Amino acid sequence: MLAQRFRGAIAAAYPQAADADPLITPCKSADMGDFQSNAAMGLAKRVGQKPRDVAAAIVRHADLTGIAEPLTDASIAGPGFINVRLKAAALRDALSSLDSASLGVEPASPAKTIVVDLMGVNLAKQMHVGHLRSPIIGDCLARTFERLGHSVIRQNHVGDWGLPIAMVTARIQQLAREGRIDLAKLTLDDLDTAYKAAQAECQRDVDGLAAAKRFGLGPKALAELEEQVNGATESFNAARQTLVKLQSKEPQTYGVWQRIYEVTMKVCLDVCRMLRVNVTAEHNAGESSYADELGPMVDDLIARGIAVPDQGALIIRLDDPPKGADGKPLWEPIKEPVLVRKSDGGFLYATTDIAGIRRRVQKFGASEGVYAIDARQSLQMKQVFAASIKAGYATHPKTGEIALLAHAAFGAVLGEDGRPFKTRSGESVKLADLIEETFSRAAKAVQSRDAELPASEARAIAEAVGVAALKYGDLSTDRIKDYVFSFDRMLAFEGNTGPYLLYAYVRVRSIFRKAAERGIGESWRRAAFPCEQAAEKQLALALLRYPAAVRGVADSLEPHRLCQYLYDLAGAYSVFFDQCHVLNAESETLRDSRLRLCDLTARVLADGLSVLGIPTVERM
Repeated sequence: MLAQRFRGAIAAAYPQAADADPLITPCKSADMGDFQSNAAMGLAKRVGQKPRDVAAAIVRHADLTGIAEPLTDASIAGPGFINVRLKAAALRDALSSLDSASLGVEPASPAKTIVVDLMGVNLAKQMHVGHLRSPIIGDCLARTFERLGHSVIRQNHVGDWGLPIAMVTARIQQLAREGRIDLAKLTLDDLDTAYKAAQAECQRDVDGLAAAKRFGLGPKALAELEEQVNGATESFNAARQTLVKLQSKEPQTYGVWQRIYEVTMKVCLDVCRMLRVNVTAEHNAGESSYADELGPMVDDLIARGIAVPDQGALIIRLDDPPKGADGKPLWEPIKEPVLVRKSDGGFLYATTDIAGIRRRVQKFGASEGVYAIDARQSLQMKQVFAASIKAGYATHPKTGEIALLAHAAFGAVLGEDGRPFKTRSGESVKLADLIEETFSRAAKAVQSRDAELPASEARAIAEAVGVAALKYGDLSTDRIKDYVFSFDRMLAFEGNTGPYLLYAYVRVRSIFRKAAERGIGESWRRAAFPCEQAAEKQLALALLRYPAAVRGVADSLEPHRLCQYLYDLAGAYSVFFDQCHVLNAESETLRDSRLRLCDLTARVLADGLSVLGIPTVERM
């Protein structure tokens, strides 16, 4: 509203600069006002006047009737800041509009179909700490889009096809034939062990054999190395034969593969449930599901001259992007081409990723695709996006517009020593173990605060606190940065942490339990909002920023913006609670007004935490 009024004032004072941004921001000091326009400094250069003179001209033309106190020369501060003090009535009206089921978050228009790639797991391998960030960040972005009314399709990219999977399938078959493993009792730990063993079996030490021959290391060394190379070659060939059987879905081999898939995905989905991440079996998109599409797709790329031969392989060049309707290149030139088929006829991860974009845009009708994938994959994502645009696969079949493809890249999880987070033995930490450890520590923290809680309630609260600690510890950091994983810091009930925000919500809700104990009804639902005291006003202003905070996450793909907003809101409420009596207010009218403000605060906190994927509890 203020921006609209100030745009009108600027246009009236300086028609030649009617497009100038009024630059409305909250005042840093409540003593100066509630908001300020910082437009005068930049505008002064365009119109050739002093900033304070420009500010004075804007003030003369500004009409803030019904919103703020009239502007005067005294409203101008410093080099040309224009301070605005809102009217209490205007705040009450704005809060009343916010106090609805939507909490002021208007549905996007038009609503879009958005695909969020929020997970990537590999068959037969344990999920580890490296899998922590993608589902947390991706699920938060998906929830944000859903909160804004978009149709969201989640995708869990499962590495379930190709030679490595054939290797472990062959080994599991062999172990089952020898009676060394029971398929019915197969665990992911069994598969993880078999995966590593299968890779080792197929790893041929060709370089070692060549060195032994070159340096004449003797018949014994030569015999051992030749035996290793021959054995590895035999295992490798067996794996290739198994891959052929998988591709033809030979019943016995395919049945073992399905069992490996079931065991792996059960653990994956169990971890998602523990994390309160909305990923289910329907969201799985295995590489196997693209197997029959890759050949025809590459043939299409060849036929249209998109993919060209290079030293026996097939590549798509990306260094000369076509221009869009606005005359600008459709992507920044990329000197490295993307390889879509190897010289031996094999396909690559990039080939599958391009097929994924084709499916998501052409079949699902996505207008946007967001990929929550770590920053190390940045080049490949740029290549895949550009290649898909060049091939026309990213062009929406109905609108003819190119889908917006975005890489929500993120950094690594570090230990408190600043190095990649590992166990003491140097291995990657299993994700399920990390979550259980967090829950266990959270349970001790909850018990230390209230030893009288029933065991079942204490467990539920501990899990909520643990989820809040894990997710908020991740999301509150600028996602592109690495962050240090610290149990003590993340589980603290003070400071900018998930448990602190849960406690802030519980603190607000406790007022209503106390009100009920005193026999206070719900007359507060019809009360006018209080906006007279400074703390009331600051809390009101904080609440009114909620819709913009949610939209800001969708626009920037940066969840830490919402985290910071919720922390600021909790801080504004804390100041209000300390300075303004609620149940012991001077009158019932003021009590009811403040109770309504408390209720709106609790609902915004709960809604914001829900967008982050953090469950709330009623007491701690």
